[in-house]
Amino acid sequence: MKNRINLKEGKTVESLAGVFRTTLAFNKQTMMCHFYLKKGAVIPIHHHEAVQNGYVIKGKIKFLKENEGECFTAEPGSSYLFDANEVHGAEILEDSEVLDCFSPMRPDYVP
Repeated sequence: MKNRINLKEGKTVESLAGVFRTTLAFNKQTMMCHFYLKKGAVIPIHHHEAVQNGYVIKGKIKFLKENEGECFTAEPGSSYLFDANEVHGAEILEDSEVLDCFSPMRPDYVP
């Protein structure tokens, strides 16, 4: 468990091409991660057990959903939520930064 961490001190990993994740504070119930996403990166359609709640700091992201009509674009100041096991993905339209919180925490994101 890490209940305090500064972004500059965190270990950053490139989880997909152009997708850089730094896991910040977390416990068994919740986890916060900072993502730096390079323009042109793609996060394939996927799902996970954790609820994902996010906030766009900078950039522009097209979030993908199973139903094309439910896709949306997020820009600075936008927040979003994907329920547990909700299918989603993303196309990065501009270099972007986001904060994502997961509940429960994602064991695969523990540094």
